[in-house]
Amino acid sequence: MHDETTAVPGAVDDLRSQVAGTVVAADDDGFEDARHVWNGMIDKKPLAVVRVANEDDVAAAIDYARHRDLPLAVRGGGHGVAGYGTVDRGIVIDLGGLNRVEVDPERGVVRVGGGAVLADVDRATVPHGLAVPLGVISRTGVGGLTLGGGVGWLTRAHGLAADNLVEAEVLTASGERVRANDREHPELLWGLRGGGGNFGVVTTFTFRAHPLPPVLHGVNLIYTEPHWRTALAAWEEWTRDLPDAMQAIATFLVPPPMLEAGDDPLLILASAWADPEDRGSSERLVDELRRQAPPDVEEIEGDWLTWQSAFDAMVPKGSRGYWKNTSFDRLDEEVIDVVLRRAAEQRWIGTGIDIHHMGGAFSRVPEGATPFPARSARFWLNIYGFWQDPADDAARTDFVKGFAADMAPFATGGQYVNFMGYEKDADWRAAALAVYGQEKLDRLVALKRRYDPENLFRLNHNISPG
Repeated sequence: MHDETTAVPGAVDDLRSQVAGTVVAADDDGFEDARHVWNGMIDKKPLAVVRVANEDDVAAAIDYARHRDLPLAVRGGGHGVAGYGTVDRGIVIDLGGLNRVEVDPERGVVRVGGGAVLADVDRATVPHGLAVPLGVISRTGVGGLTLGGGVGWLTRAHGLAADNLVEAEVLTASGERVRANDREHPELLWGLRGGGGNFGVVTTFTFRAHPLPPVLHGVNLIYTEPHWRTALAAWEEWTRDLPDAMQAIATFLVPPPMLEAGDDPLLILASAWADPEDRGSSERLVDELRRQAPPDVEEIEGDWLTWQSAFDAMVPKGSRGYWKNTSFDRLDEEVIDVVLRRAAEQRWIGTGIDIHHMGGAFSRVPEGATPFPARSARFWLNIYGFWQDPADDAARTDFVKGFAADMAPFATGGQYVNFMGYEKDADWRAAALAVYGQEKLDRLVALKRRYDPENLFRLNHNISPG
């Protein structure tokens, strides 16, 4: 049994000589910045943060933690709301230096370092007219996003980030260097496509890339509260027959001051079109929604990089965060009543409510092809709290929990680990069963026993080996 309180005075001295990167300990300048992740509610003090320079550094840090029985955290972008990219009195492997992105436009594949963030990938692929399906906040780490699934603006067109993962280079708990693809370690590749960071440290991801429209047709139709019901009902009807190329997300939030959009909560019906050959259909489809529910304000964006980073400033590092999510299949009057009642209660800057329209390519991936759950889900709800004042912790967390509880009767069983906040003293076996179901969980446990039998990689939404 690992002791999470274990600490060895002066234990990092040897580690410094074993890595080419930088080891930041408590007495070093920059330690305060190095120890923090995005979620300001997570306040951990590691023994050391290892800012790795190469794969050998990753191997050295794994070996160091394992042989000294120190808890080990792995950090890609550090943006995960659960805050598992840091740890008390243990070792943090910070992959941020491994952020190289290599684009092969001839083969349509992209190799991405384990420390890259979404913006690194987008900046590299856009000049080639390509995109990898990723998330919606450009500062998010590619690694954590992909290993949990990866829902974003190309999900209906091309599937999850995990669905587009064709190969991964992994360092396991024993120090073995493994290449997982359809020919080598295919079962491990299966587990990495949604099973989280349970099986090792992925130092390189290789993705399929897809053609990007030369000019993005991204549209925000914005509604004030008197028009919410009409707009949301029209949106539900509009989503029933959308082509795969159209991704739609309905968002409720109080706009931050930087947007100069007032102090009242707004409904934003956002859509983005992914077919580079057909711009006219996008304009026609948005026109249909616009006629059914005329917006109070409308914004159009044509640049993919701007669209991908539009919400970055709303959730700066150090924000305090707690999230919950669920999948559901109907957005009828009963469900709309719950959503609108809760959205109207939310009068502060610092909580957002997203309803992702699923289906399309996402739904055509067979249920057992990846660990990701609920492929048949029509919608996915994410309630994401992000606030700045610790005095608001209880009220904001209670709001998220209360909203999730109100939606529970309509849930269809899916939980997305990247949208799950930290739960103190949680029974993660029960949580894993709720996410994956028994059949997938059994496969994941078997993988865990093979690649990490001592559960070294346990600071995550954990799959226990026993």
